[in-house]
Amino acid sequence: MKFSAGILLYRQGTSLVEVLLVHPSGNFNRRSPWGIPKGELDPGETAEQAARRETREEVGLDIIGPLISLGQCDYTRTRKRVYAFAYQVDPTVEPGPLSWEVDQARFFPLEEARRLCHSAQSVFLERLLDLLAATASTTEEPAES
Repeated sequence: MKFSAGILLYRQGTSLVEVLLVHPSGNFNRRSPWGIPKGELDPGETAEQAARRETREEVGLDIIGPLISLGQCDYTRTRKRVYAFAYQVDPTVEPGPLSWEVDQARFFPLEEARRLCHSAQSVFLERLLDLLAATASTTEEPAES
């Protein structure tokens, strides 16, 4: 089995959550699904280290803050396990594709991201939503009685 890792970057406005997806380059990938910036782990590298490196290489963002684990998903056909982490970026951040491996890098509203994202990676979108909902419920003020 191959192991890969990436970061699901998200930004949040007043009510809209957008996630960054990248599209693989090349004519043979014209119809390929979008996904998170990710790549294979180098020997001796942790999943978190690989996720940070791949995000820097593919979209030019050097992520230095703490990451939140979104777990893993498995690609059954290609026998690949993908580890993902979440990281919130400033709403004004506009990363671009920096690697020959990706031809586009864009933020999408969650609904659109669900349609475009690789089916195996869509679980990361749902886990991010769960994480944001849990965070919102713990920061809400209790109602006065």
